Amino acid sequence: MVTVNTIPLKELLNMLTKMKLAILAVIFTFALASGISAQTDSSSAQRSPTVAARPFVVLPNQSLSEVQHKLQPENKTEELIGGEGVQLRVAIQHEKNKTDAAAELHDASDDVYYVLEGAAMLMLGGKLEAPREVQPGEWRSPHIIGGQLFAVKKGDLIIVPRGTPHQRTTAGKDFTMILIKVYAEGMPSTKTPMK
Repeated sequence: MVTVNTIPLKELLNMLTKMKLAILAVIFTFALASGISAQTDSSSAQRSPTVAARPFVVLPNQSLSEVQHKLQPENKTEELIGGEGVQLRVAIQHEKNKTDAAAELHDASDDVYYVLEGAAMLMLGGKLEAPREVQPGEWRSPHIIGGQLFAVKKGDLIIVPRGTPHQRTTAGKDFTMILIKVYAEGMPSTKTPMK
C-alpha cells in the first residue's frame, strides 16, 4: 500500500523559497569553484558571450514532487543534472533506515544538501578512520574520528566543502534531499553513483 502525503500550499511556498536560496548558494559556490574572474585584458581580441554548454532545466514543483515520490520507499537517487565532465551534479536522493553508509571525503567536489522531507543524523569534520581511496580523490572509511554530530531535518541547508569528512545515517528515519555537487574539474566517469 502506497501512502502519499500532501503538503499545504503555505508550507509548499515556504519550501520553494528555501530551495531558491539553496540554489543561489550553489550558484555562488559554483562561481567560486570555477574561478570566474571579472578581469578583462584590453589587449585581447574582441570577445563575445559564451554559448550554453547544455540545455537549461526548469523543473516545476509538481515534477519535483513526482520524482520525490517515485524514489520512495527505497534507497534511491534520481539524477536531474550531471554526467561525465560536467562540473555540476543535481540529484534527488531518498534514504530510509540506512545505517551502513560509509564515511566519505571528496578531494575535488563540494556537496550541498537541501532536506526536502524527514530527518537524518550527519557527522561532519574530524578525520576518516583508516581511509581507503575507492576512486581517484574519493575516500571512504567505516567511521569518522572527532567529528561533530548534527540532527538535520526538513528545510535545512548543509554545505560540505571538499576535503570535509561526512557520514549520514537515517536509522529508523525516512529522508529525502536534493544533492548538489560542484566539481573542480568536472564529474568523473563512474559506474557507482557518488553521494
